[in-house]
Amino acid sequence: MKARLSALMTAAALTFGALPAAQAVQVQGANIEDSATVAGKTLVLNGAGARIKAVFKVYAIGLYLTEKKSTPADVLALSGPKRFKIVFLRELTSDEFGQAFLTGINKNLEKDEKTKFVNQITKFGDLFTEFEGVKKGDVIIGDYNPANGTTISLNGKQLGSTLPDVGFYNAILRIWIGANPADNLLKPALLGE
Repeated sequence: MKARLSALMTAAALTFGALPAAQAVQVQGANIEDSATVAGKTLVLNGAGARIKAVFKVYAIGLYLTEKKSTPADVLALSGPKRFKIVFLRELTSDEFGQAFLTGINKNLEKDEKTKFVNQITKFGDLFTEFEGVKKGDVIIGDYNPANGTTISLNGKQLGSTLPDVGFYNAILRIWIGANPADNLLKPALLGE
């Protein structure tokens, strides 16, 4: 009996050991991994989808959290690290992309929140002056680390300085999962529906 159990465990270990550690989800041809590591913690893919404007595929995006959540309120209330990953599906100028980001933030903030985050919104807007544009396949990652705040990187290079407030990171997430999302079909996809 012990020998059979040992053989089964060995076979299972060999079978599962051969599988890749992180599988990717395909979104409009872009790879969105099923997990990510931020601040030393493994995050799970909460949901993924594509931003489509008119008939144009703009980008694929994945939202990573410490545990899966299905409502905007639960996502925003979740403590710990968070990540969004954007893979571009077409070329955009930095001005086009920056305007879309800032419009999305402003559409989902109340007046008092805009006042509270004015400095971070300004610094965030400045990020888009650090590059001319994005090409198909370029990747932007937005990480929130509770120890120091929000960082945005383009193809692995950090843009601008770290923005400290989790409320501001959540303001960025509200571009996609807020009351006035950039894309009504993308919101449920990021919430795992």
